[in-house]
Amino acid sequence: MKKLGTHLVIDAWQCPADLLNDPERIRRAVLDAITAGGATLIDFCVHQFSPHGVTATATLAESHIAIHTWPEYGYFAADVFFCGSGNPQLALECLEVALQAKQIKQREFKRGFEPDMSIPEDSQSWESLESYWTETTV
Repeated sequence: MKKLGTHLVIDAWQCPADLLNDPERIRRAVLDAITAGGATLIDFCVHQFSPHGVTATATLAESHIAIHTWPEYGYFAADVFFCGSGNPQLALECLEVALQAKQIKQREFKRGFEPDMSIPEDSQSWESLESYWTETTV
């Protein structure tokens, strides 16, 4: 398989609600993650929801980072996708530390397929693609 990029997907729990509901803290965490991962920022948007929750999306030259928070549950979901240069794992670790996650579940997807590889039509066949992703629980 020709790997075109690495896509990390994270679920994180037991984070302080005040951090998850602070758009400036989320903004800073994402910007620091971009720097830590060695990525290049193209565009950035942060939105605070009412009564709580923050979403931030960063378009990168290498792809993207997105984070969605649910302060009332001490939970955030993040998506870090890098192609080319950069280190998405370092970017993700930066988010985890900045938002003080105590429990983390991470999945890694290797993006890209061999030219002759076909995608299974039925969802039951997706298990055959298991070698293309890994899952880590911390």
